[in-house]
Amino acid sequence: MTNIHWDEFWPPVKLSLQVALLSSVLVVILGLIAAWWMSRLGSFRGKTFVETVFMLPLVLPPTVVGFLLLVLLGRKSSFGRFIESLFNAPIVFSWSAAVIASVVVAFPLVYQTMKAGFGSVDRELEDAGRSIGASEWQVFRYITFPLTFPSFITAYVLGFARSLGEFGATLMIAGNIPGKTQTIPTAIYIAVDAGNAPMAWAWTCMMIIISFFMLLLVGRKTVDKTTP
Repeated sequence: MTNIHWDEFWPPVKLSLQVALLSSVLVVILGLIAAWWMSRLGSFRGKTFVETVFMLPLVLPPTVVGFLLLVLLGRKSSFGRFIESLFNAPIVFSWSAAVIASVVVAFPLVYQTMKAGFGSVDRELEDAGRSIGASEWQVFRYITFPLTFPSFITAYVLGFARSLGEFGATLMIAGNIPGKTQTIPTAIYIAVDAGNAPMAWAWTCMMIIISFFMLLLVGRKTVDKTTP
């Protein structure tokens, strides 16, 4: 039986947390902006098409999402070459590519959660704020956002969890380079393929522990925030 090599165990854990933390922040910001924008626009021509595009990564296989990102950001695309010229390095097969993959696949969950949150806000309360001279930013800050805070927390947890567990798109666009782009899900896959069950179990347990305490911590904060 293969023993656990702790020097190989920690790099994927560190990178996964780094990717999940950054991508969850980015996707929550993007999801919040998109959901607020769509909820305030009302009905318009093409709205169904736009929302379908937003939700598409949820139903597409992650490998398809990864392939499309690879085509878009690869060295053979104009956009990929432009990004490479900005950073003097290709974005594919880097940890930044793992962040992009996580943001794309987590976006539909975050967007839908925030959209439901904004949809539950009583518009009369917002109108009351405007009637006393509050700006749109003040209405959002002091009325809309506090009322949607539980949805915001839920959206962040979903974004974090989806980013932490992302595998298919990440493998396509970031690869599985130990110490550089290897995350916990890809490390588990390689360990199982190599017959290294102890390492696979160690990473699996770490994933469970991180996810459990994340949900526990955020669940308690949500209860504290919503309890009168």
